[in-house]
Amino acid sequence: MFFSMKTPKNTILKLQSSIYSRRGYTLIEVLIGATIMLLVVLATLALYVQSNKLSVDQQQFASIQHDVRSAMFFVSRDIRSAGVGLIPQLAGYFLEGTDGFGPSPESPDSIKIMANLDDPLKLKIETYMGGAGGGAATAALYSGEFYNNPYTTVESYVDRPIFIMSTKCPGCFALRQITNVFGLLTPGSERITMSPGLSALDPPGGLMDTGCAVNCWNDAIITFAQIRQFWLDTTGNPGDYPDLNLTAGQDGYLGIPHTLYSTNIDESGNVVHMAIGLNIENLQFQYIGDFDYDGLTDLPRDWDNSNWTIDPLDDEATKQAKMNLITRIRMVRIWVLGRTENPFVSVSGAPSSGVNVYRRPAIANSPGDSQDDLRRRFLLETTTIIKNLSLGLYNSGNVY
Repeated sequence: MFFSMKTPKNTILKLQSSIYSRRGYTLIEVLIGATIMLLVVLATLALYVQSNKLSVDQQQFASIQHDVRSAMFFVSRDIRSAGVGLIPQLAGYFLEGTDGFGPSPESPDSIKIMANLDDPLKLKIETYMGGAGGGAATAALYSGEFYNNPYTTVESYVDRPIFIMSTKCPGCFALRQITNVFGLLTPGSERITMSPGLSALDPPGGLMDTGCAVNCWNDAIITFAQIRQFWLDTTGNPGDYPDLNLTAGQDGYLGIPHTLYSTNIDESGNVVHMAIGLNIENLQFQYIGDFDYDGLTDLPRDWDNSNWTIDPLDDEATKQAKMNLITRIRMVRIWVLGRTENPFVSVSGAPSSGVNVYRRPAIANSPGDSQDDLRRRFLLETTTIIKNLSLGLYNSGNVY
């Protein structure tokens, strides 16, 4: 750019200043700016990573809360209904616990209950034929028996387990399975045929055909019997639960560790295992009642496998003594403990010593863990009242 001798000096200065102002940033300025931007990016990325870790952990924790609450709902509801629809004489068979049903270190408990959880069924036998030695049998019913009950199709009865309870011979009970029904719509010809043997799932106390004479079953009462067992698979290894005949991928059994199951009999008469909670670490029960007959409620007790569980081979005196203890149970205390599937990733530092947030706590007679594994726990505990032990059949006041 050239300037004439006549160009004012202030104009030249302005033009020079404009030229210098367009020179750009120095290297030092660029490096400082880049460093500041990098720090901002790194801070933002660190905040995002930490936020993502917190989100992952919170999702895990929310998931186990849902599983634990769902499991507690089903377990407590069914225990509360143990014995509904069954006669008081069966009270000793309403429930059966097992202390340490699963392997250590958790040693989770199990509980089995029996009840008529659907609409009540009450059929009265006029004549009972066959059935000797557990063989197939036919029960001819009194006229109009089907008409007074809520089940109107053959499918409502076939393959369902039933209890037959004698009204003539005290202590005579039988658990059978229906193979067919006749006369649903033709009063005067109603009858039920039953398969040999027992139900595929043993009832509490191993309740079995007591071997009573055939004429004991005339005028006997038939009702549906639903058997349900709650148990926790802590290993995913079927061999750890030999009584259940488990095979991974069959009958609902998943073979996934820390899965809580409800085992029962489906509408086809087959044993099925329904997973009602994943990531369940421990399941414990204790029982409350007046076990020493002093009129006062005793402290909660763990199930006594040796002295409470009824063995079908027990002599009558031993069986009756165990039944008397079981019928004194009025409440069941329940613990369901969940843990996250994976360790928390948002934990910084070491958890406080003695705090069981990141380790398995001691519950009932199940020992706790002494080491942290950074898995978050969620524990629910409740006490449920067994409300049917003193009630008559279907709350009608009738005792048979």
